[in-house]
Amino acid sequence: MTMRSLGLSIYPGHSKFEGNAHYLDLAHKYGFSRIFMSMLEVQGSPKETKAKYKKIIEYGNKLGFQTFLDVNPAIFKQLGVSYDDLKFFADIGAAGIRLDTTFDGAIEAMLSYNPYGLIIELNMSNNVDYLNNIISYQANTPFIYGCHNFYPQRGTGLPYDFFIACSERFKKFGIHSAAFVSSQVGQMGPWNVEDGLPTLEQDRNLPIDVQAMHLWASGLIDDVIIGNAYASEAELKALSKVNRYQLMLHVNYVTDVNKIEKTIVEAPQHFRRGDITKDVIRSTMPRVTYADIPNPVHDNNVEFQRGDIIIGNDNFGHYKNELQIVLEPHKESRMNKVGSIRSDELFLLDFIKPWSKFKLIGNK
Repeated sequence: MTMRSLGLSIYPGHSKFEGNAHYLDLAHKYGFSRIFMSMLEVQGSPKETKAKYKKIIEYGNKLGFQTFLDVNPAIFKQLGVSYDDLKFFADIGAAGIRLDTTFDGAIEAMLSYNPYGLIIELNMSNNVDYLNNIISYQANTPFIYGCHNFYPQRGTGLPYDFFIACSERFKKFGIHSAAFVSSQVGQMGPWNVEDGLPTLEQDRNLPIDVQAMHLWASGLIDDVIIGNAYASEAELKALSKVNRYQLMLHVNYVTDVNKIEKTIVEAPQHFRRGDITKDVIRSTMPRVTYADIPNPVHDNNVEFQRGDIIIGNDNFGHYKNELQIVLEPHKESRMNKVGSIRSDELFLLDFIKPWSKFKLIGNK
């Protein structure tokens, strides 16, 4: 697995330099480091295009961003660029180009040896043997990346199983990968249909941080990119707080939660026991760490529901202060209900496998 990063999208054909520069300044503040920049809607002469794109790319470069330009064969023709010479893209400061459509495999492999060190990013959203073909032509794989599509039209995003199948084709070769999440306030994309710009259809209406958690929880995506512009500062901040390497779920506490229970929820590095049960996710080390600390009974006579956080109370002997996350409804009077996982994060419990590490954060 390579280091994971956050990215955003800019559409110079539909926006002004000043607005884009402000957006980059804000994103830089929150730890973003990658730009997706579409060229599919380019209008104007090659000279005008070069000046417009170079200005904003160089601004991003000064802030430490890497820019990937989304291109297709029509754009090469429009700009007068040959596959044999990518100097145009190097001259405007791009880190790489994303090929929205495929060539024959041999061309992609040759492009990966370009003298400018430009990364060649492939479209990941097709479950075909495309990558194998490119690699069979002895591609320069450190300079091959993958990036999924986004889908402006509601109902057209990828289903999760298909997304997994496509992504696994890239991950088995260790190819750096990316996918898109959607801002709930951004209205700008490459086309005039704007129902959001996610990769996954099921993520379209979720809070942006939950979308990112979902992509990273798959274990198949390195970079998470906001597809539409401009995301709000609140969304940029929310993404900056997402743990990129393990699930970090939010807990809404019950009224009577006590001090030791909050400590058990928030302090440990939790992991699920390897000998799993279908009813709960067990984090057992807290019962060792906090064995000598009392935990009085409260909220113990209710039927626990999926996503409830429960902790062994003083009546549970050896299992006092063990933390569990409920997967199946049940009752257990020797456990206190201390809170519940935020409702829009409940589906992420399916990603906590045997030995999975995870963190819990209490909502203050």
